[in-house]
Amino acid sequence: MDDRFGMTLPKAELHLHIEGTLEPELMIALASRNGIDLPLSSVDAVRQAYEFTNLQSFLDIYYRGTEVLRTAEDFSDLAAAYLRTAHAQGVRHVEMFFDPQTHTSRGVPMGAVIDGLTAAIAEAEASLGMSGALIMCFLRHLPVAHAMETLEAALPHADRIIGVGLDSSEVGYPPSMFVEVYRRAVAEGFVPVAHAGEEGPPEYVWEAIDVLGARRIDHGIRSMEDPALVRRLAADGIPVTVCPLSNVRLQVVDRLTAHPLPAMLDAGLSVSINSDDPAYFGGYIGDNYTAVGAELGLDRATLAEIARQSFRSSFLPQRRRDALLAEVDAAVDGDAS
Repeated sequence: MDDRFGMTLPKAELHLHIEGTLEPELMIALASRNGIDLPLSSVDAVRQAYEFTNLQSFLDIYYRGTEVLRTAEDFSDLAAAYLRTAHAQGVRHVEMFFDPQTHTSRGVPMGAVIDGLTAAIAEAEASLGMSGALIMCFLRHLPVAHAMETLEAALPHADRIIGVGLDSSEVGYPPSMFVEVYRRAVAEGFVPVAHAGEEGPPEYVWEAIDVLGARRIDHGIRSMEDPALVRRLAADGIPVTVCPLSNVRLQVVDRLTAHPLPAMLDAGLSVSINSDDPAYFGGYIGDNYTAVGAELGLDRATLAEIARQSFRSSFLPQRRRDALLAEVDAAVDGDAS
């Protein structure tokens, strides 16, 4: 297969933590701008530190890196760098996660985070023709009361946030813990999604769907251990945002060739491919498409259908969604000619 097909195919990214796009070069630049002394002073040293053995060891590094993000300009620069890279890899729409508790706990105002991210999205729309939206995630390892406080603090900015999500350490923090937070969020007009079934068991996916009312499941690969759950996801058309290279780097699967993505597709699940935290996992979204095409034997027709599904699984208005689906068809037709 031509590597450029999956790389440039028009697509949406629905599982992307903007803090996880902090490349070493930008980390060092922001530390210098903000007068922060980093324990690692070179790009190579930072890159070597991006090594981990599981989700928690990754999160330890991830949270340490976010300390350089202080101002709206920092968040704008972070998002702008991601959006340029993503556009070059075919992304036409992104629904990006952000973790306000990571920043407000350090005294960074909620407004500064949202102002910076939305400024970058607006610029990408004007200059690149991309669209984007924000999904605010709650850190499940922190007390539920903190999540409710975060939701209330976000309400003045609700017109710039489309949804709420649940991320961070999964095992030991079932989705049902956050039922009251999600009930309030939905009442305020936010669309609910949730991380479940990455390291956590299939029961967490059931809870995300039935207790939280999640309209998308992020990761969800352990759903394949429960045939009844697979049937439910397929029958209800509940989208699952899969992150193959992330799963390998975090050792959720031993190797890419053992990834359950083909089985998920065969079971009729609505699957999209995403990058998760690409600065840490060594691959942006186009790299993920290319890797699964090569290692899992997915042909161009399958990759194109996954790209179409990424738009169908988005929270875009129908008119914009239809236009982007037409872009996929045009790309496929152009490739065939």
